[in-house]
Amino acid sequence: MRMGYLIAETTREEREKIVRDSLGNISANCDGCMAGLADMYQDYIDGKKELKQINMEFHAGYIKEDDRPTRNGCGY
Repeated sequence: MRMGYLIAETTREEREKIVRDSLGNISANCDGCMAGLADMYQDYIDGKKELKQINMEFHAGYIKEDDRPTRNGCGY
């Protein structure tokens, strides 16, 4: 049976394990970036934000204003 990832489907301990397993060995932050990644997911562990929301917010920081899609009517 597949375990869910939504906050409503998991306990805090399960969310900690999901983040830990996904990021690998976060204590071995030899390049200094892994600790920042672990911090990024703290709101998920605390039950404040879903993984999807955190990932979307992270990726939004890499979209330049010129790259954002524009909407000019219905496209016809």
